[in-house]
Amino acid sequence: MTRTRIPLSVLDRSRTRRGRPPGEALRDTVRFAREAEALGYRRFWVAEHHSVPGVAGSAPTVLAGAVAAATSRIRVGTGGVMLPNHRPMVVAEQFGVLESLFPGRIDLGVGRSVGFTDGVRRALGVGKEAVEEFEGRLGELVEWFDGGAAAYPQVHAWPAERLRPPLFVLANDAGADIAARAGAALVIGGLRKEDRLVEAVERYRKAFRPSAAGRAEPYVVLAGDIAVAATEEEARRLLVPEAWALAYSRTHGVFPPLEPAEEIEGRAMTDRERGHFETALRGPVYGTEEQVVRRLSALVERTGADEVLVTTSGYDRVALLDSYRRLAGLAGGA
Repeated sequence: MTRTRIPLSVLDRSRTRRGRPPGEALRDTVRFAREAEALGYRRFWVAEHHSVPGVAGSAPTVLAGAVAAATSRIRVGTGGVMLPNHRPMVVAEQFGVLESLFPGRIDLGVGRSVGFTDGVRRALGVGKEAVEEFEGRLGELVEWFDGGAAAYPQVHAWPAERLRPPLFVLANDAGADIAARAGAALVIGGLRKEDRLVEAVERYRKAFRPSAAGRAEPYVVLAGDIAVAATEEEARRLLVPEAWALAYSRTHGVFPPLEPAEEIEGRAMTDRERGHFETALRGPVYGTEEQVVRRLSALVERTGADEVLVTTSGYDRVALLDSYRRLAGLAGGA
């Protein structure tokens, strides 16, 4: 097999690089969106993170507007807006504005995470328990698009009413049930734990019910890091900075900017850091074109995924773009 035969999309988190300003990462995101459009990717999504040194993307609806304005064909959305952090009416209004400005190109992706630390949660005005309110808020969000929330008679979320940006729910295996009950598309990661991934997808499809979200059938987007290069070692090296950032966050409580792979590979790590680092490198799909097609095709066949959302970040921007270019070629996008 020489092609993946499945639509590919991009999630970019505006990762910062050591010693570089956050604004550069945001401008890189907008430039990357143009490149992804030229390569034939279906969607380009941005994310929401707060008080994270390694991520500049804190206001996804603002950044999505900049991306949509800089492109002309690719669908633009969020992966995602963290609904516990926001009033559903405000989210509906924001996406109503985006859909009105860029009709037929906006995706509404939502997640249920809250701030990473107690301090961030306090600053956002939410607690850990807000995660449990996600399904209720999701239902209210759909109501605003459908004519107004029942709890607030005669209140309208202009200009969102009667607009239908496709709804996607970012979920782990437990959240798959929420996506099914909402009649939303499911965006699910966890490439390393394939059995749990497959089980969650099957449960989602069985429980799916059409709803006011506007989707008649289940739709599964498989999300994960994928790296393609001339050799397996080059592809793995592209993933090293992100793997170290994840390991550092697990052991120090701070998710840092990306650093060069060669520095990380020569670094002395504690046993705990090394364990998290190696674990992080076992999750992604990486290698040559032939290796990636084989692994990705097997995952798609096993899960029955309708689309793949590529979430790869890297310190080396040239190597990162080359990886996305090679991957697009595998899917027939370029």
